Amino acid sequence: GAKPRRLSGGQAQRVALARALATRPRLLLLDEPLAALDARTRLDVRAQLRRHLAEFEAVAVLVTHDPLDAMVLADRLVVVEDGGIVQEGAPGDIARRPRTDYIAQLVGLNLYRGHADGHTVHIDDDGPAITITEDLTGPVFLAFPPGAVTLHGERPTGSSARNLWRCEVSGMETHGDQIRAALTGELPLAADLTTVAAAELDLHPGATVWATVKAAQTHAYPA
Repeated sequence: GAKPRRLSGGQAQRVALARALATRPRLLLLDEPLAALDARTRLDVRAQLRRHLAEFEAVAVLVTHDPLDAMVLADRLVVVEDGGIVQEGAPGDIARRPRTDYIAQLVGLNLYRGHADGHTVHIDDDGPAITITEDLTGPVFLAFPPGAVTLHGERPTGSSARNLWRCEVSGMETHGDQIRAALTGELPLAADLTTVAAAELDLHPGATVWATVKAAQTHAYPA
């Protein structure tokens, strides 16, 4: 077979992992185990590592800067920012209820802080009031995905949407057949739409649009 120094990155990582697990350690530390791999190899090794960790009967600690690695491989996450722990819990809980802007960005959510009064959240720093489905009181976080945002070229008439804001497009990024638009205005936010929808709206930096989000697509939780 190939000598160790001639192994590909993926093969070398598999060998290193097999050696580490063969000793049946009580504690396994994995420091950025997938960082040096290309995207295709990383996908394969990540799947293999997940299977091994599922069968591993001791404790494994994984250090990574890749949110996908963390979400796929971990049973419990500890998120560190600026040298301090800012949130910990099950990956699903953290993805649904981020508590910092950094975590919200990692899991792809618009996140705001505000004060709830029944079914209304008043966003901090003189932000707008947002209608929610939950009945809450006191300081809260409010989150919704960019895909929950609907953009209109003109202010919708006859719309029942209570969450409606005038925005300006500040930037655009293309991801396959999707575009993520960064919007500024009364409520800064990110919105996802298809390239076809963006073309129909003549979306471009500097364009004015109206953004709506249904209350049922927001998620508020105590701060």
